[in-house]
Amino acid sequence: MFRLYLPIAVFLTFFGELVIAQSVGEYADDPVLFTVAQTPVRVSEFLQIYTKSNQQKADFSEASLREYLELYIKFKLKVQKAREMRLDTLPAFRTELEGYRRQLAAAYLVDREVTEKLIREAYEHMKQDVEVSHILIACRRDAPAADTLAAFQRANALLQKALKGADFAQLARDSSEDRSSKENGGYIGFITAILPDGYYAFEKAIYSAQPGIVPYVVRSHQGYHVIKVHSFRPARGEVEVAHILIRKGDSEEANYLKRQKADSAYLAAQRMPWDEACMLYSEDQISAAKGGYIGAFGINRYQRSFEEAAFALDKDGAISPPVETSIGWHIIKRISRRSLPPFEEMRRALADRIKRDSRSELARRSLIQRIQREANFQEYPENLKAWASQQVDSIFHTFRWKPDSTAPQTPLMRYGNRIYTVAEFEEFLVRSSRERMRGLGHPLEQTIANLYQNWVDEAALTYEESQLDKKYPEFRHLMREYEEGMLLFDAAKIEVWDRANTDTAGLQRYFDEHLKNKYLWDERAVVSFYTLKSEDSILLKKVYDFAAKNEPAAVLKKFNKKGEVLVRLEKTYEKGRNKDLENIWRPGGMSEPKQDAATKTASFLKVERLLPPSPKGLSDARGYAVADYQDYLEKKWVEQLRAEYPVRVNEEVFNALIKRQ
Repeated sequence: MFRLYLPIAVFLTFFGELVIAQSVGEYADDPVLFTVAQTPVRVSEFLQIYTKSNQQKADFSEASLREYLELYIKFKLKVQKAREMRLDTLPAFRTELEGYRRQLAAAYLVDREVTEKLIREAYEHMKQDVEVSHILIACRRDAPAADTLAAFQRANALLQKALKGADFAQLARDSSEDRSSKENGGYIGFITAILPDGYYAFEKAIYSAQPGIVPYVVRSHQGYHVIKVHSFRPARGEVEVAHILIRKGDSEEANYLKRQKADSAYLAAQRMPWDEACMLYSEDQISAAKGGYIGAFGINRYQRSFEEAAFALDKDGAISPPVETSIGWHIIKRISRRSLPPFEEMRRALADRIKRDSRSELARRSLIQRIQREANFQEYPENLKAWASQQVDSIFHTFRWKPDSTAPQTPLMRYGNRIYTVAEFEEFLVRSSRERMRGLGHPLEQTIANLYQNWVDEAALTYEESQLDKKYPEFRHLMREYEEGMLLFDAAKIEVWDRANTDTAGLQRYFDEHLKNKYLWDERAVVSFYTLKSEDSILLKKVYDFAAKNEPAAVLKKFNKKGEVLVRLEKTYEKGRNKDLENIWRPGGMSEPKQDAATKTASFLKVERLLPPSPKGLSDARGYAVADYQDYLEKKWVEQLRAEYPVRVNEEVFNALIKRQ
């Protein structure tokens, strides 16, 4: 788990856009602004933190810069101490820092330009519904090459027939392997983006086509598709509805009566409140209790007759005549109609959807290709071929395969100056044992080629991540900020926060010397809470009247002679902390008795006495005292650090940062 915040006194923000008011280019040699125990802090670092923390208030005045310089020196002193304590070497620290680095790196390991195009393309697609038919030749993504080729050739042959004028519907009835549309001549109807994962090529084909046959075969996770686009229409969006359902009977005579009941329900829905009509007529027990509500839906969610009737309703509150589906007759009431929201409202949801969709592979491939260009990627195919020739199909595809114990250093590829060897590829194959064994039944060369490509891609991203500090100054700054913030957090926890909470003697001594009269009680009331375990109103009056003139001990003694009839609790309240006492805040003040029929008791309050303002003890002001003690310990700590680590400020460099008004 990543830390959500670090001490506010540091004035560091660890997330967000980098804002730098002064260009580091103005300080080409990036001079040292100050040192802490010979550790330099350069102008570029100070400016980045100063402008980021102060934002619009970063006016570069001498006062502002001097104030922040002092804060940053204190911060660096604590970081120096943390490093000397070797807190940055602890396993938990390294694990958390690496986790943050991976999380931060993920934002850089994307092709933003391609991703943005995919998001906008999806939104444009969502503006229209497309009416389509198709012919499917089934073929799994992982099918052997021979089967894949055969499926493609079959699909392509059907495409050529369709392009030459053959009846598309008949071709679908004769050859399509999509059972849901085969009998309808391949007709799917209107569909809209975003299509399910694995259908991006299908989606792109239909939205880029004119009405007619798409002149190429399209691949999806199901197989190969021959597609015919019939028409386009503006996207219907979503409609929110309720319904009354009259279910079909088991005979023609029963259905005649059911249809009459549906007509009656329709007339009733127009004359009486909708919810009453639902309860009276609807045979959908689940929705009837909710006014027939079934929610919002888009196209292809329900049967076509139901969908057409729902979207045909022209205003909220409109009610349809009975609509027949396979399960019965529906009277539909429109609640609302939702069109496509503006792009900016949908951007985040679309980005998340595309990130989960296999179409995001386009952005990933674009990124990998860029990395390979920039890193002068080089492969050694002959070395891979030689290694592959030594593998045995019956072993490689099973758990019996083991990497070469000699860890051969034969190069297989290179990113920049980083060479990747056979031994590293074999380590990858051990990590990818599931994918390796899934290749059983496929040619050995194909399995190795697939795994090698996965390794090449993984290495590209790993290499790019290792270069982020060099390529992106903002990444380097954020990593430094987070690491140093963690170090400060851990050191302060040890030196200040934990000590303030555990040093009981030191806290008491500090309280007695510095805080004894700092925290005061306001005027307080000592209050008796009387509870009578009886509903007897006469007895209640006797108790109330006696308590008004006597001390609590006498009251309890008088009325508890034969057992505990009266209970008293004593509490002390500061003025303004209990509303029940506002009107009786005086010695002897009493509330009106209250009787509780459920518990068969009665109760009232009495203010016994008022206490004047007085100092709080440590137990009463502990939270405030601990915070004060922490401040004291922090100041003493900084004094010790200044004595331990010399700080030298280059005043000439500092003065060069000041913007004279």
